[in-house]
Amino acid sequence: MTAAAKALPAILVMGPSALGLARKLAAALPGAELHGFAPRVPEADITFTDLGMQLEELLALGRPVLGLCAAGILIRKLAPFLDDKRAEPPVVAVAEDGSAVVPLLGGHHGANDLAREVGRLLGVKPAITTAGDLRFGLALDEPPAGWRVGNPAMAKRVMAGLLAGDPVRIELEAAREDAGWLAALPRDPRGQLGLRVTSRAVAYRPDELVLHPATLAIGVGCERGASAEEVETLIAESLAAGGLAPKSVAVIASIGLKAAEPAIHQAASALQVPARFFDAERLDQERPRLMNPSETVFAETGCYGVAEGAALAAAGPQSRLLVPKRKSARATCAIAEAPTVLDPKAIGRPRGRLAIVGIGPGDEDGRTAAAADALRDAETVIGYGLYLDLVAPLIEGKERFDFPLGEETARVRRALEVAATGRRVALVSSGDAGIYAMASLVFELVERERNPDWERLEIVGLPGVSAMQAAAAASGAPLGHDFCAISLSDLLTPWSVIEQRLEAAAAGDFVVALYNPVSERRRDQLVRARDILIRSRAPATPVVLARNLGRAGETIRVIELDALAPALIDMLTVVIVGSSQTRRIERPDGGAWVYTPRGYGAKTDPAA
Repeated sequence: MTAAAKALPAILVMGPSALGLARKLAAALPGAELHGFAPRVPEADITFTDLGMQLEELLALGRPVLGLCAAGILIRKLAPFLDDKRAEPPVVAVAEDGSAVVPLLGGHHGANDLAREVGRLLGVKPAITTAGDLRFGLALDEPPAGWRVGNPAMAKRVMAGLLAGDPVRIELEAAREDAGWLAALPRDPRGQLGLRVTSRAVAYRPDELVLHPATLAIGVGCERGASAEEVETLIAESLAAGGLAPKSVAVIASIGLKAAEPAIHQAASALQVPARFFDAERLDQERPRLMNPSETVFAETGCYGVAEGAALAAAGPQSRLLVPKRKSARATCAIAEAPTVLDPKAIGRPRGRLAIVGIGPGDEDGRTAAAADALRDAETVIGYGLYLDLVAPLIEGKERFDFPLGEETARVRRALEVAATGRRVALVSSGDAGIYAMASLVFELVERERNPDWERLEIVGLPGVSAMQAAAAASGAPLGHDFCAISLSDLLTPWSVIEQRLEAAAAGDFVVALYNPVSERRRDQLVRARDILIRSRAPATPVVLARNLGRAGETIRVIELDALAPALIDMLTVVIVGSSQTRRIERPDGGAWVYTPRGYGAKTDPAA
């Protein structure tokens, strides 16, 4: 499938009769989400009430759409938004009973491939109508992976000529072994229209379509902190020196020591190719093929050439060095060419990525879109088994490591070790990973162990809704003014320190969120905390007890401070103790709201 078809598909379901088919497709298409019409399909991943608005939003995001409904419904709703066929994402209509699959938009931008994949899953032949696909089984404006169109405007003209029976000359200057997908095209060396396959930078002619196969590997070395502008300029100059086409670049490669250099990653991003890295031992194997071996480089890195070695290693054993090492003030660059199209996934290894993901208190409503995307993107997920179960639909089929409570260090160490192999890892915490959770331990281990492979990782934190935020929202607004959070667990923090913090919170009249209030063995810490806080606020101060937030059996209770006791709560409970200003409002349904005013009344009331 093309990159567009592989983007996260949105499966639109208008009624319950199509829900079974939708779930079957969602399970088979990586990252697919069910978008359901709220009045009829409330159990979908995402619900909507207006199909036209939902389609407009999905098209704006470039999301592929599978509409499990009549094609006419989609056509009528899509019509107002269609203005540029080159920017349209794939839209495919699927009959509710799975008997028909029809690509409606973006046929050459992923819809045809997506329709074929859905048709394969359902055992039906997709109704593909684009002429080139029907006649020749290919589309020149949407070539296979590893091939890029140099002058897209000519693709339509050349395909129209082929369909009309005009002779087309085909010149294969690169990747000849991989050009078999063009074999179905009729060719004539005397044709007025041409199709040229080349890795060279050529002047685009008005009678010729140019395809650039991804056969070039760029090797880059640089000093620490070199600017992206310098590296990008050196790459551009090196390509120009070799007369090479940027669209034929498959990968930027370097030594693993440089995996964290921003300049390399920004240069790769500018060329829209991945960055890949090799260890020094692998690069040293290329010594016999280097044109500029260096003892100085060997002393610093363990190999005799970073730029040339990385380019040759990435391009493979049959490659040749087209542009030997070129230097700028703080960087080096070399370019090698392979005889076949390069697959970056088979080259070196990427920079590892560790996403520290807070999934909120439990259900998907308390989870950010960024957290969900990180879970979908991850190759490996690691966490406490219960938390991983809460996000099971997002991590189905991924490598998974479950750890019990109490093995937090082992959990984080595994995440760092796996990420260091070049994989994309999600370390999962409930609530917010940076609040009494895994994030701080990640950086503690990185600092303590000084493992270079860990230090070069891309580590990103993705915040979640914390337990105290969820508890506050469910009960009103108890955190409406100054507040603090204190964990009552003395497993890692001495009780004397916890007691000092409670005293300070009491003296400052803070609202206090108490995490880890009790356990089977810790029963008296909560009583001590209550006794400290009650010295500075009334016995009737509102206290929120929020248990099992975002999960089955969620309960929210409001009691008074002097009634706070271990028997009322457990480790799944978050306790929010109000300040002297916190108020309780009785609700008609027998419950209560709790809030802490900030003083707006005094500011806006002229009589105050």
